[in-house]
Parts: sequence; C-alpha cells; structure tokens
Amino acid sequence: MLSQEQRIAITNSVPWNIFLLTVGALLSAFALKCIAKPHEFVGGGLYGTAMLIEYATSSIGIAAWYTLFNIPVLLAGWFFLSRRFMLYTIYCIAVTAVATQFLTIDAGITDKTLAAIATGTLCGAGSGIAMRSLGSDGGLNIISLILNQKYNLNVGTFTVVFNFMLFLVALPVIRVDNVLYSMLIAYLTSTLTNYFVGMFDERKLVFIISEQYQNIAQSIMRNLGRGCTVLHGQGAFTRQEREILLTVVHNIQLKRLEELVYNEDPRAFLIIENTHLVLGKGFSQRKKY
Repeated sequence: MLSQEQRIAITNSVPWNIFLLTVGALLSAFALKCIAKPHEFVGGGLYGTAMLIEYATSSIGIAAWYTLFNIPVLLAGWFFLSRRFMLYTIYCIAVTAVATQFLTIDAGITDKTLAAIATGTLCGAGSGIAMRSLGSDGGLNIISLILNQKYNLNVGTFTVVFNFMLFLVALPVIRVDNVLYSMLIAYLTSTLTNYFVGMFDERKLVFIISEQYQNIAQSIMRNLGRGCTVLHGQGAFTRQEREILLTVVHNIQLKRLEELVYNEDPRAFLIIENTHLVLGKGFSQRKKY
C-alpha cells in the first residue's frame, strides 16, 4: 500500500495530471460533438456558446469558436491564477478543441432523452475527472475562480447565471424541446461533476460519547492509524460533564471503527456524518489555483 508521501507525489506528478486532463477532455468532447451535436443540443458554458453560434451561422466550426472564446478567459486567468494551474488548463482546452475538430464517431443514439442523459453523464464525468487534476477544463471555471478569489462569489453562481442566459438566447435559434433537453444536460453535468470531484474525498466524521473514551481513542490510533480529538461536553438534562471523541476516517474504515468502539464499550453512543472534503495530513491536499 502506498504511503501518504507517495500518494502526494503521484497526485502532483505531471504524467498523472496530463492523464486526468486528457481523459476528461476526450470524454467531454465525445459527448458534445458525437452525441449532443447530431441532436442539436446546446452544452453549457463556452462550449455551449460555440455550439449555438455554429447552429446559427454554420461558419468556422465549434472547435474554432471554442478556442476563440477561451483566449480572453485564459489571459485573465494568467494574471489572477497560478501559472501551473493555467498551463494544465491550456493543455485541457487544446485537447478538447482538437478532439472536437477530428472526432467523427457516430454514437448511434437516436432517442433524444437517452442522448441528453448520455451527454450530461459523460460531460459530468469528463469535467469532474479534469477538475481532480491540478488544472481544470477551462471556460467558465476560470471566470468563476477569479470571481471567487476577488469577490468571494460562489464558484457555481456565475455558471448557473451564464447558462440560464445562454438557454434564453437559444430559444429563437433551436427548437424549444432541444433547449429543455439542453437544460437537462446542464443539470446532469453539474451534478455529476460535483460527484466525480468528491467521490474519493468523502470521509466520515464520527463523534463518540463513552465513559471508555481513553481506551477507545488508543484503540483507534493504534489499529486505524487515525487521530482523535477530545471535546469537553455537558449533558443538557443531567448536567453531567463528559468527554466526546471526534475522529475522521475513510469510508472503508467505518465498520472497523464501529467494532473497535463497541468492543470497548457496548453502550457507547456514535454520531456519524458525511464530509465532502477533508484537507490535511492523511487526507486530501489543498488544490492551489
């Protein structure tokens, strides 16, 4: 099993990040070019804007419009975000543009509902995989991060507003049914992006109330390799002082934790909560933008 230092080294390595960005870009490009475009759907963000303009004008192609829209965004990101983040992001945008230009695969999905679901699922997976790297898939993500750092605006707020305006503009250009399918794609993409970004970072936050808290803490540290924090509490009804253990464990350690606790104290009281992100030693490392 890899040590924490080895996992961090792999996560920060260039080959690993290039791999994530390449897979993410190819999934998104395939979904939008080979599934969404034949049905005249509009993706969200700058790629969706490029698709809409191409539907309306049949001019220079989606890949060219997508690249042009990203140039000012990349310039802004170059000044406000880290160079490493931007270089990885530029690579992802380039792969997406090239794949869009040359992918000609027929996905073979004729049902519009299934096509919308497939597009949203693959786009969400692609974006989420790319966002797990030290870069991003570009577009609105860069603008959202800049607004978040300068004005503390929620990262998803700008994307939601932009896509809402994009779908309004799309109404006179494509069929209303296709706009609604496009909204479904945007929803699935957002939901699954968040899922893929956090799927390996979700942990369990556990509160343990027991008179045997010292033995339980030693057992957790010895057998699970996790730290514990002792909180001082008081029963609201009994006014009795008591100690509460707080610990965070990986999902796969939860059942073993339960066994350790109840072996020490069958009357122990456990409170288990999901956490979407835990930063620090032994868990995830902070991503710098």
